[in-house]
Amino acid sequence: MMKQSSQAVMAKAAAKTAAAPPRVAAAQDAFKENEALLISLDTSLAGLNEEQITERLSRDGVNEVSHEKPPHWTVQLLRAFKNPFIIVLLILAVVQIFLTPDDLSGPIIIGVMVGISVLLSFTQEYRSSQAAEKLKAMVRNTATVTRRASDGHSERIEVPVGELVVGDIVHLAAGDMVPADLRLLTAKDLFISQAILTGESLPVEKAGPAQAHVVEGGAQGVQQGNPLDLPTICYMGTNVVSGTATAVAAATGSRTYLGSLARSIVGERVQTSFDRGVSSVSWLLIRFMLVMVPIVLGIQWYKHGFLDALMFALSVAVGLTPEMLPLIVTANLAKGAMAMSKRKVVVKRLNAIQNFGAMDVLCTDKTGTLTLDKIVLERHLDLDGEDSEDALEYGYLNSHFQTGLKNLMDKAVLAHRDLEPIVARYRVVDEIPFDFQRRRMSVVLGNGDGHDLLVCKGAVEEMLSICATERRGDEIVPMTDERRREIKAMTRHLNEDGLRVLVVAIKQEEPHNRAYGVADEAGLTAVGCLAFLDPPKDTAATAIAALHHHGVEVKVITGDNEAVTRKICREVGLDVEHSAQGRDIEPLDDTALDELVKRTTVFAKMSPLQKARVVKSLQRQGHTVGFLGDGINDAPALREADVGISVDTATDIAKESADIILLEKNLMVLEEGVLEGRLTFGNIIKYIKMTASSNFGNVFSMVIASFFLPFLPMLPLQVLVLNLLYDISQLSIPFDRMDEEYLRKPRKWNASDIGRFMVWIGPTSSVFDITTFALLWYVFGANGPDHQSLFQSGWFIESLLTQTLVVHMIRTRKIPFLQSVAAAPVLGLTTAIIVIGMFIPFTAVGTKIGMVHLPGAYFGWLAATVIAYCMLTQVAKLVYIRRYGHWL
Repeated sequence: MMKQSSQAVMAKAAAKTAAAPPRVAAAQDAFKENEALLISLDTSLAGLNEEQITERLSRDGVNEVSHEKPPHWTVQLLRAFKNPFIIVLLILAVVQIFLTPDDLSGPIIIGVMVGISVLLSFTQEYRSSQAAEKLKAMVRNTATVTRRASDGHSERIEVPVGELVVGDIVHLAAGDMVPADLRLLTAKDLFISQAILTGESLPVEKAGPAQAHVVEGGAQGVQQGNPLDLPTICYMGTNVVSGTATAVAAATGSRTYLGSLARSIVGERVQTSFDRGVSSVSWLLIRFMLVMVPIVLGIQWYKHGFLDALMFALSVAVGLTPEMLPLIVTANLAKGAMAMSKRKVVVKRLNAIQNFGAMDVLCTDKTGTLTLDKIVLERHLDLDGEDSEDALEYGYLNSHFQTGLKNLMDKAVLAHRDLEPIVARYRVVDEIPFDFQRRRMSVVLGNGDGHDLLVCKGAVEEMLSICATERRGDEIVPMTDERRREIKAMTRHLNEDGLRVLVVAIKQEEPHNRAYGVADEAGLTAVGCLAFLDPPKDTAATAIAALHHHGVEVKVITGDNEAVTRKICREVGLDVEHSAQGRDIEPLDDTALDELVKRTTVFAKMSPLQKARVVKSLQRQGHTVGFLGDGINDAPALREADVGISVDTATDIAKESADIILLEKNLMVLEEGVLEGRLTFGNIIKYIKMTASSNFGNVFSMVIASFFLPFLPMLPLQVLVLNLLYDISQLSIPFDRMDEEYLRKPRKWNASDIGRFMVWIGPTSSVFDITTFALLWYVFGANGPDHQSLFQSGWFIESLLTQTLVVHMIRTRKIPFLQSVAAAPVLGLTTAIIVIGMFIPFTAVGTKIGMVHLPGAYFGWLAATVIAYCMLTQVAKLVYIRRYGHWL
């Protein structure tokens, strides 16, 4: 019936999908009577007919959630040009082509630098985007529904999930994925795993409205504002662990809970601290250019005419522009990505590496990160809280012989394989299965002694209500109300320690000639209790201590239980004095939330959007925030964070939202990533400060020289070659090391500090530029128009040497070459550039760009100038550190 028109209908429907505001539509009908609900949804237990289905598909759209499609490669390539420096360089190249069409050397040099930078950036981003189109995989399956055929008869059929509509009668069984937001009509022993939405490791009970009052949490879900606690609603993307149910689809597609989450993360990403940092530095340097270039243009125009002045001013603009910034930044990030891949970290967005290093707050979920994501039997106790082998043995018999689906706690009990010999002594007589009202299950066993042994295991309250006696040592004593209160208090303490508790009880009976039933679960003898825990990882405490040592505060944000979370956090060394739940932060405005977040380490029972609010609160307070999560419930927070971190086993929507994917869910891997991020950022800042201060000093010297010289202090082409050689020497920066002291603290962009650094350190080189001017003018006779080539050649070499050596002066706060030595690639490349630069005036290339041979005596003066420059720069460095407290 459906297959005839489904393609056409779905094509039309996709174009009409409405954009409803994010809300949980199904929650509105959580406790409505079944008959009234079916009437309000214009459906019945007989299902919908073809006409109704077609109309609803056209009205509501296909049952798919929004997802982010990777842009076409051409769009990604154009995005790689979206950098202020690249745009400035392209404009300068175009102007040079227009003014001097016969000399393309300058535009070619600029084009090569821009091309390499764009290609590196595009290649990395394009590769990572290929994995982004995965979200649809979550709903590529079928659902079992009741629908009416054309002859009016109802039939149960399988339909593609995308064709499900509001009002469809859906049937669930163990192993099914919930295909839409469903309101249960009837349910039998239904357990749903909501870990994908909440992070809660154990399945939760769900029931129809007639049984909802017996489900833990009951109507509190509505009162507490957490729709995930509603016992009558099953959410799209969750899955059925056990049981069966009949439900009606209350919301599909973008109107589902999952759909509202997916819609909230699709679109333009928020600017991260890296984006803001690069932008602020870029515009700072462009402002310097806009001030300096007109000054040079005006002076040279007055002296040499407009065309020569314009060409020289353009050369100065190129000289002041750190044209290699996009390339150096991308190369640093790409090298960092390669280094991190060796540590089982996949980098999807290059910018995230620097954010990793700048991160000073890490928000993480609990399950699987701090814990093993595996329920274990932590303790087996008698009713006084002392260790008891009897409780373990009877619990083992109950878990082993039950025929229903064994939950995580049963599996944890059965992990005690040393008890298997006990099993051989018994055979199954009967079973009383679990149900919602009783919250317990029993097995009846025989061992050939003429008696049947009923072994019951279940929730504390329900078990104590059916126990008439308790075992104390070898004695059986009556169970009093006072004793029940004491036992409940003892189990409450276990709950506060993060343990989930089940009580075990037994009863000896004469064999029956009838089936055992619920009525037989009376007059039991309580034996003890079993306490379960999702234990912390061995490495968690060490990793958290290491992160704290490197200045990263850890906060835990989870959808799990508060008591359990506090227990785990306490064991791994986190301060749990302050904790909060989602219901606590829901009514707070931003100001009140900021105050709460500032002092709180543990956030429990958090909804996805509440997690994102906490992240935004931390960012408002000036923090660079990392978020580690793997569920759909983590997607909005992953999107908002400066660096979103997920794992390869995470849900598709979480991986799509993340910037970095760990191949191993381990905080120790994160700590290594933080250090790699700081190394990468340190090398980027090195380049920016070196180039900005050096270029500013050069241009400052040009301005001074322009006032006094009757000729250009350096020809435009010489300026371009000087910059090209200096920039080549910088290509080794990504391979440099950072001082240990630098890696100890988070590092952030500070444009004002870079501006201050430029003005402070840049003119240091100008002091020696001026002494070189005087040397060339008065000592070597470059004081006339016929000797301008000698002047330009001498200043070219001095400028290149001081610019290149400043790499070693600025790369460390220590004394270079003595206390801190650069990495071999830096030493090798800077030395090579110095040698090449000194030989250029003596080559055909030097002659072509207007240079001449320099006298041998000049190089003695040059050596003295360079040594004096290094000494003055070191003094300036020490004064700067003393005044401002830092260097890089």
